[in-house]
Amino acid sequence: MHFKLFPAETYKKRREVLRSGISGGPILLMGNEESGMNYRDNTYPFRQDSTFLYYFGLDVAGLAAVIDPESGAEILFGNELTMDQIIWTGPLPSLREMAAAAGITTVEPFDALPGWLKKAGALHTVHYLPPYRELNQMRLAEWFGIPVAQVPDKVSVPLIEAVVRQRAIKEAIEATAIEEAVSISVDMHHAAMKHVKPGMKEHELAAKVLEVAHAAGGRLSYNVICTIEGQVLHNHYYGNTIRNGDLVLLDAGAEQVMHYAGDLTRTFPAGGKFTNQQREVYDVVLNSLERAAGQLHPGKRFIDIHALACEALLQGLKEIGLFMGDPAEGVQEGAHTLFFQCGLGHMMGLDVHDMEDLGEQYVGYSPQLAKRKDFGWKYLRLGRELEAGYVLTVEPGIYIIPELIDRWKAENKLAGMINYPLLEKYRHFTGIRIENNYLITATGSRLFGKPLATTAAEVEAMVQTRY
Repeated sequence: MHFKLFPAETYKKRREVLRSGISGGPILLMGNEESGMNYRDNTYPFRQDSTFLYYFGLDVAGLAAVIDPESGAEILFGNELTMDQIIWTGPLPSLREMAAAAGITTVEPFDALPGWLKKAGALHTVHYLPPYRELNQMRLAEWFGIPVAQVPDKVSVPLIEAVVRQRAIKEAIEATAIEEAVSISVDMHHAAMKHVKPGMKEHELAAKVLEVAHAAGGRLSYNVICTIEGQVLHNHYYGNTIRNGDLVLLDAGAEQVMHYAGDLTRTFPAGGKFTNQQREVYDVVLNSLERAAGQLHPGKRFIDIHALACEALLQGLKEIGLFMGDPAEGVQEGAHTLFFQCGLGHMMGLDVHDMEDLGEQYVGYSPQLAKRKDFGWKYLRLGRELEAGYVLTVEPGIYIIPELIDRWKAENKLAGMINYPLLEKYRHFTGIRIENNYLITATGSRLFGKPLATTAAEVEAMVQTRY
């Protein structure tokens, strides 16, 4: 096979747990198809649906499966390769051989699936997850005889909740796979620090990052952010020339061979040395990261850790002179959101934002804790109580966004807390983010991956290795 699986027993046990948590009808899990980039045969790199991977492990396009909790039946639906396809792709194991690798004995042609669902749907509700690809949404609409727009309204909340409960707690073999991805990600960041030099383009540096991911047998877990404009949170433009004195913000993670993700961020000086202003702010962000990481324990609400990290940011900014007042009160008033607009972290696993397709309220929150909708807090993807087995990111940052400053200043917003005259001297500062990945353990947490330059001195030393 061109892909790697865990032992078949792993998938059988996962499906058994899922069956035990669902009643009242069969479960339909959809795989993904190849998708044309600019014409049919020039496709985007194939990426299997993560939940399908979790329960079946088969990294092949054109598959779907059903699990019937009532009868215990498990059926894989797909088509054997035609000779025309084999000419272009080479031979692959048969559908039955692939099914056996995942612990399944019953296979059917893909065209048999609509009839199977129609028969099952006459007796029970068919449970399915929210489709995020249009083809699967259109298929579900056709198979269930409903308008396409109604497909998201009829997803199974019990199935979503059952999948989230199971996938959120990482098995030991998953933790090992994630740590492998994080360690590859470490190499990606060190490569960037060692190769950066004034005068090069951002895309030249991004190419070094991509090279490391592929050389390790993996690929990127998300589009790299490699920018001297770190105040733009998701900046995928790589056309700027890196100059001496610039800060380079690199947010890059690897996806290892079984598609488990890493997600790390470092910010480093292009010239090998932070300015005094840059180092002051860097240390504020690093202190926030360390304060937050020290609070990672089972039973702690991540939303409270986020608030603590924001207090630490404001305390540091107070020492610099940009913030005035009590940090805890500043967080209550939202003063931190002028500098830190996004969330402190998110779940991570088979997806870099693990299970985000299933809905943030189900993944990151709970019936007792609803996601907030106000500015700054609405971007916090994780708020719920932590449990042993969770894998998550912690990624505080300070982003000096001139357009946001101008709006707040024009509104005279929190003028008693924000030192707007001094902030003008930071107008072109850009941004700093530092991000690590952690496993929640029974007694606290464990930092994932091999050592990565983190303190300002370590980062400077790594960048200076090029000289």
